Amino acid sequence: MDQKNTIAAIALSSAIIVLWALFMTPDKPSKDQIIAEKDKIQNAETPEIERTEIIKEISREQALQESERILFENENIKGSISLTGGQIDDLEFKKFKKTQDGEENVILLNPRKSKDGYYVETGWAISNKNIDVPNSKSIWTVEGNKKLTINTPIKLVWSNDQNLKFEKEISIDDKYLFTIKQSIKNNTNKIYNFYPYGQIVRNKIPEITNFFILHEGPLGVFSTSDGNTELVEKDYDDIQDKSFSINADAGFLGVTDKFWITTILPQKNSKFRANFDFKNKFLTNFIETEATEIGVNETKSNEIKILLAAKEVKVIDQYSEQLNIEKLDLIIDWGILYWLTRPMWSALDFFYQLLGNYGLAIIAVTICTRILLFPLAQLSFKSMSRMKLLTPEIERIKNLHKDDKKKIQVEMMELYRRERINPMSGCLPLIPMIFLFFCLYKVLFVTIDSRFKPFYGYLTDLSSRDPSSLFNLFGLINWTPPDFLLIGWLPLFFGLSMWAQQKLNPPPSDPMQKKLFAFFPVLLTVILAPFPSGLLLYWCTNNILQMGQQYLVLRMTKVKTT
Repeated sequence: MDQKNTIAAIALSSAIIVLWALFMTPDKPSKDQIIAEKDKIQNAETPEIERTEIIKEISREQALQESERILFENENIKGSISLTGGQIDDLEFKKFKKTQDGEENVILLNPRKSKDGYYVETGWAISNKNIDVPNSKSIWTVEGNKKLTINTPIKLVWSNDQNLKFEKEISIDDKYLFTIKQSIKNNTNKIYNFYPYGQIVRNKIPEITNFFILHEGPLGVFSTSDGNTELVEKDYDDIQDKSFSINADAGFLGVTDKFWITTILPQKNSKFRANFDFKNKFLTNFIETEATEIGVNETKSNEIKILLAAKEVKVIDQYSEQLNIEKLDLIIDWGILYWLTRPMWSALDFFYQLLGNYGLAIIAVTICTRILLFPLAQLSFKSMSRMKLLTPEIERIKNLHKDDKKKIQVEMMELYRRERINPMSGCLPLIPMIFLFFCLYKVLFVTIDSRFKPFYGYLTDLSSRDPSSLFNLFGLINWTPPDFLLIGWLPLFFGLSMWAQQKLNPPPSDPMQKKLFAFFPVLLTVILAPFPSGLLLYWCTNNILQMGQQYLVLRMTKVKTT
């Protein structure tokens, strides 16, 4: 029975991952609903944000050399700001590499003319088309510092021919946060209304995981006038099909990759319209819906924060508290089981800090979950152990009344009642096993904390599959098998532990069931081989602990059948 429950837990956990993607996709709104909502949001007086088409595509290196630049650097990131357009379009992470043993840093942002153009820009929009405002082609000049660091902010200046002076004061903290204070000096005798905006532009869909438990693409958290705060996630193909807009009183928006995030935080206490759109490139932007009125000889400013970060849980939490941004931690895709996945990460992080090895942390968490489920498992094992000892009596009843199934059922129910056994109690640990499996899988899959974390020996990355393979004799043969033949030591050990568990459980009475369950360890070994090795480490540890507890219970269990 316990073997059946374990198999059922694994099978159901895997089935949930597939079935959720098939049947839990939200219904798409009707065409009339889309048109009505779009008209409702866009029929405001707020001007449109300037959109400049890409004229040509060149290499990243050529694009970086095309315009004059201001360098920036701190302990975590480095890059440059283009003076053409005043765009942040060049950023790489100093502490994160593209490959585990490589030297090349992960690059987040690229200039707009490059094939993988991905950049952030801020500015002002105005309804009066006769007024020139800086755009993606405007050349800014630098006043003062020539390099942006933690202690040395920079100032960019651009003026039009109508006596309006635009300034940007850009500062950076010691991690991932840029603060842009943009201002307008009105040196005319007229009053103007400007609308601050911020925009993330991505030329094309990047290389994505494309797996339903992880969102990659535009997202935002928006507080609306009715008091609701909602998380909005849109896939790239959703935006290609139709744009999305929402009016908000507070919140943030951005574009998320698996481990990296580009986020724009509008000025506090400002109402804005957020847009996710596709016009030959992906546009994620906001524009304030209430104009900033700038009187004669007056200066007005607006502050926008830009978070260009690796999705480190603790760092994101610090920013959420420091900036008082509601639900900023949701840029990490914890999923609908947030109340379980987040504690699971906390437990893993605690033991990782304590033990210094992510594999040992997984083992420690597995031990803790077994302790937590001990009373439930104990009840289940006692029932299953008594069931195993009753197997000869059950076979006797079946042979004695083999032509009367109703009589067999009555006799077995009487046997269970006399021995005080509930056959269903063996299923009690099934539900928590499924939830724990899924939550650990989610944490290992979506958090950067498990990226490139080693265990011991050849297991150098617990967030990826076991790289060894039985079919090249674990590296003795100079041949790299295809992915479906990558069945390594850990999946094999898992299969052996499943087979050993079978020996502790009552065998199925039906010969066909007996053959089927004998094949299950092999089947599950193949199914789980592509899963993260950290997840298989959890299952192997869980199986060993489960077998130990079940063996002790079996030794202490006695029944009377006469």
